[in-house]
Amino acid sequence: MVSWIAPIVCVLIGYLIWRFILGNPSGFKEPDTTGAWFWPTHKKPLTPLNRVYEGGIVVPFLIGLFLMVFAFSIERYLTIRKALGTGSASDFVRNVQFHLANKNIEAAMAACDKQKGSVANVMKAGLRKYKAMTEEAGLDTDQKVLAIQKEVEEATALELPMLQQNMVFLSTLTSLGTLIALLGTVMGMIRSFAALGDEGAGGDASQLAVGISEALYNTALGIATSSFALIMYNVFTTKIDSITYGIDESSFTLTQSFASLYK
Repeated sequence: MVSWIAPIVCVLIGYLIWRFILGNPSGFKEPDTTGAWFWPTHKKPLTPLNRVYEGGIVVPFLIGLFLMVFAFSIERYLTIRKALGTGSASDFVRNVQFHLANKNIEAAMAACDKQKGSVANVMKAGLRKYKAMTEEAGLDTDQKVLAIQKEVEEATALELPMLQQNMVFLSTLTSLGTLIALLGTVMGMIRSFAALGDEGAGGDASQLAVGISEALYNTALGIATSSFALIMYNVFTTKIDSITYGIDESSFTLTQSFASLYK
């Protein structure tokens, strides 16, 4: 739901910000009095924010993209923070290793309940199978280890999609911000060159300035959006990699512990 609704809502909010805040008639010396609602042609802005309005109709999309990055960053932050658990994953794994070395599986499972998060979820699923294999008499040690490993892999397959969800949006926004900004830049330059061709060789200086402003504001907004998206994508990717490493360490801990203690 968030993946489909958020982009539409963000672009709509971007338009409202551009139209009614950046394009507030009181911020221009020559506001549009023709009654145009969707895209009034206000002129001579009074403040820097009003000047951004001259970036044209591409600006609402760029603002919308920036809001999308912000929205998906909050969603990923909350999800990954929950997946990290309540404490250090390394300390948690060492604690479980200690309990398993003492053959205290119940204490190890209690540590999982206290830790929470993706690593603890995978570890607990493996511990349930671990406990079942200690009571299984019909399989040899290698078969039991494989059964534990398979259980861990299945639990991992349930956790990883949650961590990777919506990351594709951040990676896409990294490129999309730049491309839409380039579109706005080209549109601004077209307006500039059109102004140069009007009214003789000198052209209309005011229209030339508007065209250049449109190009530069779109470029600046696009670079800011793409930079923000790239930073957040790398931050979350690093966090996900640390969780994945913790899951791999959990799997190794369970299989090695069982192989050494229940030969």
